[in-house]
Amino acid sequence: MKIGLFGGAFDPVHNAHLFIAEAARAAEGLDRVVFLPIRSGHHRDALRGSVEHRATMLRLAIASNPAFALDLTDTDDQATGYTADLLPRMRRLYPNDELYFIAGSDSIVRGGWKRLDEIFQYLEGFLVAPRPDIERSELEGALSVVPAPVRHKVTFIDLPLHTDSATTVRDRLEAGNTVRYLVPEAVWRYIIEHGLYVNGKVPG
Repeated sequence: MKIGLFGGAFDPVHNAHLFIAEAARAAEGLDRVVFLPIRSGHHRDALRGSVEHRATMLRLAIASNPAFALDLTDTDDQATGYTADLLPRMRRLYPNDELYFIAGSDSIVRGGWKRLDEIFQYLEGFLVAPRPDIERSELEGALSVVPAPVRHKVTFIDLPLHTDSATTVRDRLEAGNTVRYLVPEAVWRYIIEHGLYVNGKVPG
């Protein structure tokens, strides 16, 4: 099987995440896309949503797509937050499958990735989704540390540029604005029910 590994904070998951996952699945003929929320990130501010809330929202978001799955390996006590440490564990879980990692270009350029050379040895492909605020030259510079013999594994997913982000969702909620239709309906209802990311009024 061809397995796509989609790692990230998903704080919270939103519709652009789902579109990227589905576009990668279709473009590369993936049999499954596994969402891998992180427990914490070394490259970003503290996460706002707990692992439990973020995992529940992911379950709600992907429930309608049989090709999507959730894996909490990167949230357990052994998780370091580094993809280079995660991938050997995923390879043990999927010893006979082809693994493809899915990442946004903003994550590659701004995420402070470490040991990219190690990461590529565990993968058949590295799928990069474009972002309107990231120039191709920036992305190629960030990927320049990848050894030349494995650079052919990098594929740029052809999809419309999107500006939606988890930051946008959180900022709108904190300002008392609605995020309905920026996130899946079930996720929106969960956020409202639990008052997540909101200071003060919960938008209806």
